[in-house]
Amino acid sequence: MTVSPEWFVALSGVLFAIGAAGVLLRRNALVVLLSIEIMLNAANLALVGFSRVHGAHDGQVFAIMVMAIAASEVVVGLGIVVALSHLRRELDTDDMTELHG
Repeated sequence: MTVSPEWFVALSGVLFAIGAAGVLLRRNALVVLLSIEIMLNAANLALVGFSRVHGAHDGQVFAIMVMAIAASEVVVGLGIVVALSHLRRELDTDDMTELHG
């Protein structure tokens, strides 16, 4: 029993839409970061699905590269959020217009 590529694309589309809604509708910086991670994972799922369909490993290699970039994005983003929380500032993304020390 195999899963057709349409299911991979449909699931990645749903996950990407959930992530995009989280980025556009939420104001908390942590929720925005998590939503971006969901969007990146949706792209990874589509890459792996298409790679499986075509029998090549290019999509899987690229998905691993995207995971490495996502990990570095989380480190930088959480560092900024922790720095702002130590200053006892609001983590509302509408109020964050400049990042200065």
